[in-house]
Amino acid sequence: MAILLAIAVDVSRVGAEMYKLTEADGTTHFTNAPTDPRYRRMGFTSGTAAGWLRLPAAAQGDGGPYVKEMNEAAQRYGVPVKLVSAVIRAESGFNPRAVSRKGAQGLMQLMPTTASILGVRNSFDPRENIDGGVRHLRGLIDRFPHSLPLAIAAYNAGEKAVTQYGGIPPFPETQDYVTKVLQFYGSPVEGGTTPPTRIYQTVGPDGTVTYTNIPPRGRP
Repeated sequence: MAILLAIAVDVSRVGAEMYKLTEADGTTHFTNAPTDPRYRRMGFTSGTAAGWLRLPAAAQGDGGPYVKEMNEAAQRYGVPVKLVSAVIRAESGFNPRAVSRKGAQGLMQLMPTTASILGVRNSFDPRENIDGGVRHLRGLIDRFPHSLPLAIAAYNAGEKAVTQYGGIPPFPETQDYVTKVLQFYGSPVEGGTTPPTRIYQTVGPDGTVTYTNIPPRGRP
């Protein structure tokens, strides 16, 4: 079955409803700006929310055509490329045209305000989006140097929320997001799909990375 995407990316229409039209031959069209009365409302504000705007799982693991952009940004800002890949996979499924219900855009789902602060002019340009997103992630890692999960949580919910709650905010979306990114990164959170309220990262003498809810000595 053929699937055609007709997504209008005008920022003023980001919050629009999504519509679907299935032709007699099985061809399916999706759009947020229907021009044919046969289109039917889907009830989603974005293809990302609906699920069909994400790439197949097989294409999500290595970044596909964006490996070069990820490697360059990772080296530029000193962030593991595997972590960059994990964040993109969780954020957009490697879809450069993805738009969230709240208006986040592109591969690393940058909000328009954040993109503007980062100097990203076109969030739908993979190179610009990845560069801005990784730079933002680097800043959060520096902000929470002793806890990668907190930096990841801040990427999703904002650093103010993490600071306010003194750990991963009690938002199901954020908690699931942190778990998902850590799993993609190769560091799943123990104890199920919901991380503890506060998680600490420790690095052993042999380089082994451990995540725990037991604070290291000397830390509250």
